[in-house]
Amino acid sequence: MKIVLISDTHLLHDQMKHDIPDGDVLVHCGDGLNTGSADDFWKFKLWFNSLPHKNKIYVPGNHDEFFEKVLSTTRSEMPDVHILVDQEVVIERVKFYGSPWTPTFFDWYFMQDEEDLPKYWDNIPDDTDILLTHGPPRNFLDMNEEGEHCGSESLRKRVFEVSPKYHVFGHIHEMGSGSEEVDGIKFINASICTRRYKPVNPPIVLELN
Repeated sequence: MKIVLISDTHLLHDQMKHDIPDGDVLVHCGDGLNTGSADDFWKFKLWFNSLPHKNKIYVPGNHDEFFEKVLSTTRSEMPDVHILVDQEVVIERVKFYGSPWTPTFFDWYFMQDEEDLPKYWDNIPDDTDILLTHGPPRNFLDMNEEGEHCGSESLRKRVFEVSPKYHVFGHIHEMGSGSEEVDGIKFINASICTRRYKPVNPPIVLELN
């Protein structure tokens, strides 16, 4: 199975430096929108719906206001996309689980205070193969330009309890295209945009046997 990973395109999908490769599954880990408006959504869904991948997964992010406010509409308008909000999907015996939540900062969407996040992470199935979240776990590809670690500590704890083969996320643009492996878990930051909102990072491809 060939899985293509992207995140944080911020409505700049038509300016991406790199083409999106063909694959069996296309995963987008959120912030496909920018302001989060209905107009943003219509532009994004026309593009994402047009992509030829047989299986597509979308996990909303903190810029995706329209997804949070009218989730049922987004699903009806993107019927061939698995929009995962604390949900799983199994594709060719591979279990994906997606959750959009990140620690609160400013006034964005799909956010909770750190102490409230475990109630979401506890829903991650123990047999998850590929975990998809918008934000990173603490200390894994989560450092911003100011040198601050922005990931969720409680997510980190749960990831090592579940031990998926892969944990894919975005959110922290500075770490886009980064990956590291610890204790058999490969962590991947799939952000396409840089901190300056330049969509220059390449999509990442996983080949599963």
